[in-house]
Amino acid sequence: MTITTAMNTMNTETTLLDGRRFDGIVLERGKTSGDADTLTFEGGRFRSSACDRYGYGDGPYTTTAVYLGDVVFEAETMSPKHGRLRWHGIVRNGRLDGTLTMLRDGVVLGEKWVIAGEV
Repeated sequence: MTITTAMNTMNTETTLLDGRRFDGIVLERGKTSGDADTLTFEGGRFRSSACDRYGYGDGPYTTTAVYLGDVVFEAETMSPKHGRLRWHGIVRNGRLDGTLTMLRDGVVLGEKWVIAGEV
């Protein structure tokens, strides 16, 4: 799907980030240290290694290519014990900046930041 605006063209696809991996850190808001993380995009699926120990698996992701080659992504992963994580971020020049929102039973429990570089 292609969306044309006065400023740019946006292409919406599910595989724009497939085969790419980013190493970085997950931070709580206001903190300066956090958990090491590897974010992987493969076969239309997204995975966060930092969330493995909490029982979160991989989940589907979508992408939108925006101005100057930036790619916006969204994903959702699930844990039977902890609920859902909604991921939203942007990849620009090999750098991933994102947020994850923690939800349980439809209630927002918190938000964390993710900063990572492409490997």
